[in-house]
Amino acid sequence: MPRPTFTARLSRPLRALGLTAVLALGAALPASAEMSEAEREAFRAEVRAYLLDHPEVLIEAMDVLQGKQEVAAAERDIQMLIDNGDAIYRNPADWAGGNLEGDITLVEFMDYRCGYCRKAYADVEELIKSDGNIRFVLKEFPILGEQSTLSSQFAIAVHQLFGNDAYKAAHDALMGLRGDVTPETLARLAADLGHDAEAVSARMKSPEVAAVIEENHRLASLMEINGTPAFVIDQTMVRGYVPLDGMRQIVAGQRNDG
Repeated sequence: MPRPTFTARLSRPLRALGLTAVLALGAALPASAEMSEAEREAFRAEVRAYLLDHPEVLIEAMDVLQGKQEVAAAERDIQMLIDNGDAIYRNPADWAGGNLEGDITLVEFMDYRCGYCRKAYADVEELIKSDGNIRFVLKEFPILGEQSTLSSQFAIAVHQLFGNDAYKAAHDALMGLRGDVTPETLARLAADLGHDAEAVSARMKSPEVAAVIEENHRLASLMEINGTPAFVIDQTMVRGYVPLDGMRQIVAGQRNDG
């Protein structure tokens, strides 16, 4: 997934669409306006001439519209965070680390086969370490095929069988794993981590593991998350990769707002 874009340029087709909409104003005037056909034609011509001479007016209007749309989207995100707060921040099935008493909670929806998730991994680790006051929650959200699902099943199984520290070690190992993910690869990884590979394999196929993945997919759908990585940084939704400096700015903004 490419970086999220917070400011978009007005495209040429969008400008043309806006001009068409404004020019249609004259044609849409009701009969009660008491304008003759000739007067309507003159009005349309005047509007067109003005906009051609002053295109910045149209651009300004479209920027205002875009701003209103962005505000509406942000308000919708905030409401979704409120409505789904327990599932997002406090699901006991999720791994939580960092400073568990931190003043900011960072939640990441991730997929082990996602290149941008791997890129974000080092940034998030540095953010948690350097800040020292962030609670970090991971949500297994496999969306990139069978190998993604196998990886998440493995991590969740380790978490359920052996606890938080074992999960974090498995998560770190999976983030650094190169090559295909297969049952054989995961059996070797389990052994390397000091776990019973057969027990992990059996747990991977369990309803308890499937339930965690299903719940995360359900929640992601409600949150309009359809790619990875996606972050909830306290009360801010970010759909896409954000570099370390960007995350630090969002965290600082959340603290200032608080």
